[in-house]
Order: sequence, then C-alpha cells, then structure tokens
Amino acid sequence: MRRWLWLNGLALVSFGAFAIFLVGQSLVGWHAYNGDLQHLGMPALSFLAYLGSGHFVEATTENWESEFLQMGAYVVLTAMLVQRGSPESNPPDQPNDDDPSDPKQIKADSPPPVHRGGLALKLYENSLSITLFGLFALSFVLHLLGGTAEENVERRAEGEPETSPGQFIRTSQFWFQSLQNWQSEFLAVGLLIVGTIFLRQRGSAQSKKVAEPHTSSGK
Repeated sequence: MRRWLWLNGLALVSFGAFAIFLVGQSLVGWHAYNGDLQHLGMPALSFLAYLGSGHFVEATTENWESEFLQMGAYVVLTAMLVQRGSPESNPPDQPNDDDPSDPKQIKADSPPPVHRGGLALKLYENSLSITLFGLFALSFVLHLLGGTAEENVERRAEGEPETSPGQFIRTSQFWFQSLQNWQSEFLAVGLLIVGTIFLRQRGSAQSKKVAEPHTSSGK
C-alpha cells in the first residue's frame, strides 16, 4: 500500500486538493448566496438545494471550462508549434519519430488500439485532446445553463421576465465570465513556456535539469 501511494502520489494529492477546495467553495458559496437571497427578500436554500442552484453550477463550471480549454489547446499547440529553449516544447531541430503505425515502435504491451490500427488507432492517438475539448464543451454548456438559472433568480426578484439560454449566451455578462478566465489561463501557459527557458526547479518534470543550457529544448 505504501508503494502504491508513492507511485500515485501526484494524482492523489492533486485530486485530494481538488476535493477539499471544492467542498470549501461550496460551503462558503452557500453562506454567501443565502446572504444575497436574504437581501433580495427570498427564502434561503438548504445546502443540497444550493449544490443544484445556478449560482454554484455557474461559478464552478465557468472555471472548469477555462481549465479544459487551456489544457486542450496546450496539448494541440505543443504538437504543432515549438519554442526554442522550453522543456514544454518538442526540440525544434529534431523530427518527431512518434509513429504508432511503425511496426518497429509497437511493443507487446502497447495499448490495444495501437495493435488494432485503423480508426481505433486514429482516435486513440488524438484521445487526450478529444477528451479535454469534450470536457470543455460540457463545461461550457453547464456554465451557460447555470448562468441562465442564476440570471433568472435575479430577474424574478426584480419582477422582470425570465431569459433563455439562447438569449443569455448573447449577453456581455456571459462572455465576460468566460473571457476573464480564458485570458488568465493562457497568460499562465505563456509564462510557463517562457519561464522554463531561463528558470529551473530541481527535481520537477516540468523543468529542465539545473545545468542544462537555456537553448536546449525538450525533456
């Protein structure tokens, strides 16, 4: 068990932190939202009811949306573009020899789609970006639905007619929520790409070795 925990420590800590922060967000969001409802003269929600509210769904999925967009775009862009000196980039002067259809690269324990070939292989060799962009699309839709529900709570409190998802997606409010997260994600990616050319973190897979020249690229 200790070895299993050690071999999976990075994923366990990451998902553990995610769970802790999500629970914390839901609890403080619940109290904050009930304060807003009280200000509007509306009844407070139970915790379970809050988890299904537009306020919680919108706040949560608009952040997931930007994260999945960032990672999906990053995966695709690093397959197409290079940055000299960054360990986040493929070496610019070396050909990419990753050809899963090459019999010399296929091993006995290669994933099943590699042995199967054809459409299964084509989907598998792009499965990471497909999954990330699929999660982005799902989060985008949930953000839209949650944002519409939250907008309608405020409209009901003010005696205004409700809006639909098709109408809400055309509002500046919806796109302000999305774009403020998207721009920050790509800023962080850009800083990581350029920062890893000149800066180091000993022992990190995201960093070049401390003694590596600034001009070297790749892992």
